[in-house]
Amino acid sequence: MSFLKEIQRRRTFGIISHPDAGKTTLTEKLLLFGGAIQEAGAVKSNKIKKGATSDFMEIERQRGISVATSVLAFEYEGTKINILDTPGHKDFAEDTFRTLTAVDSVIVVIDVAKGVEEQTEKLVEVCRMRNIPMIVFINKMDREGKDAFDLLDEIEQKLGLTVTPLSFPIGMGYDFKGIYNLWENNINLFTGDSRKDIEDTIEISDLADKELDTLVGEKAANTLREEVELVEGIYPDFDKQSYLDGKLQPVFFGSALNNFGVRELLDCFVEIAPKPRPKQSEEREVKPDERAFTGFVFKIHANMDPNHRDRLAFIKIVSGTFERNKPYLHVRHNKKLKFSSPNAFFAEKKEIVDVSYPGDIVGLHDTGNFKIGDTLTEGEALNYRGIPSFSPEHFRYINNSDPLKSKQLFKGIDQLMDEGVAQLFTLELNGRKVIGTVGALQYEVIQYRLEHEYGAKCSYENLNVHKACWVEAADEKSDEFKEFIRVKQRYLAKDKQGQLVFLADSPFSLQMTQQKYPNIKFHFTSEFI
Repeated sequence: MSFLKEIQRRRTFGIISHPDAGKTTLTEKLLLFGGAIQEAGAVKSNKIKKGATSDFMEIERQRGISVATSVLAFEYEGTKINILDTPGHKDFAEDTFRTLTAVDSVIVVIDVAKGVEEQTEKLVEVCRMRNIPMIVFINKMDREGKDAFDLLDEIEQKLGLTVTPLSFPIGMGYDFKGIYNLWENNINLFTGDSRKDIEDTIEISDLADKELDTLVGEKAANTLREEVELVEGIYPDFDKQSYLDGKLQPVFFGSALNNFGVRELLDCFVEIAPKPRPKQSEEREVKPDERAFTGFVFKIHANMDPNHRDRLAFIKIVSGTFERNKPYLHVRHNKKLKFSSPNAFFAEKKEIVDVSYPGDIVGLHDTGNFKIGDTLTEGEALNYRGIPSFSPEHFRYINNSDPLKSKQLFKGIDQLMDEGVAQLFTLELNGRKVIGTVGALQYEVIQYRLEHEYGAKCSYENLNVHKACWVEAADEKSDEFKEFIRVKQRYLAKDKQGQLVFLADSPFSLQMTQQKYPNIKFHFTSEFI
């Protein structure tokens, strides 16, 4: 198959939502249609001992939440689909923000009963900033929830989207009869039997057809006719270009757990979702059909296999083809590297691939060369706009509980920070290590992983810090800067990249410092190019 055809048939997307809206369950069901797994496991169900395929870290199985973005690929009707299943829990939001730099489109999952929740708002805002095309999937229709029109209004108002339903529910909860697919003009009747893998749909070319009354009952049929008329009257017609420009968002209804409405979503997605898109680097825009390979690291995952202590750098291919055993330039280090076993993913199952194309995600074994945001090319010095670190919300000293294991502890912290689990600050005054995280749950994950993957125990001590600000001085030799360093010595630290950081202990002290040192800039993200 030609290079251009391979690009045309790739679709790379992320699934985002608030925790518990059913993101991981939806991922499982999409894989089921791709024939990639035989039986899908819901994250929360204790009856199925399998657990979800995309949640492969021990702590995820214990908690029933996803804490790391996993990458899954499958084929569906001639299209190669790459899914990035992201953590929904807000403590792991940074991982999700990074993942959004590697996707071409997004599916937003919304719980019918809870509607739009705060984490969904934050993530959708990031997608809107980047004009990422979005499809909305309203999940759990087999439970009681909000009225479909109220939900559509809420999505428009709270998320600032312009929606157009491409399927519409017939009833909900106990009265849930099925879904009318406006995209294909057919009806899918709900049986409530999740063992039926793929439901049969019934073609209905005209809603006035009396057959509809026999299928769902007269009352439900009349309601559906009125509602569809309303939908066609109120909402704009679907326009593919507006969707691709991020200006129009199609909406589907269904129940991922019961594998219902998922096929409609997938069929439409394959048809309308964008192919790999161009990406802006600092130097120029790079198009997928360029022959020379370029790609960037958006995630690093240590210890995919606990027996081998391996680190994998996840690379999104932007242009050209990535070939096994061919030397590529690591732009930041300015040295050539080659990879004998690049992996393609299926959760924790990995296969070695010889050639990968734009849109694909490849895992490269890493001995510590990569950090998040690194670029690989065939020789051109390109830098993809990096992925900023955000100022953490929580700060704690990390102490070593076992002095004999200090080497393991430092190695563990070092690798987990490269992976982007949290940020490490080293105080200038006494060299003590401070860990900053977006959410408190990350401390537990770090503690758990240090002990189980590195054999090191740690304890934490609270530290009163309001914000970490990256310091940028116009002139480091100025008296003002020297005085700032002297006066604020107790509050200064270096991050992992050696950048100077000011740990302000309160909003007031930050404000006073900004006023006192007007020529020094304080940034809340680490990227200020």
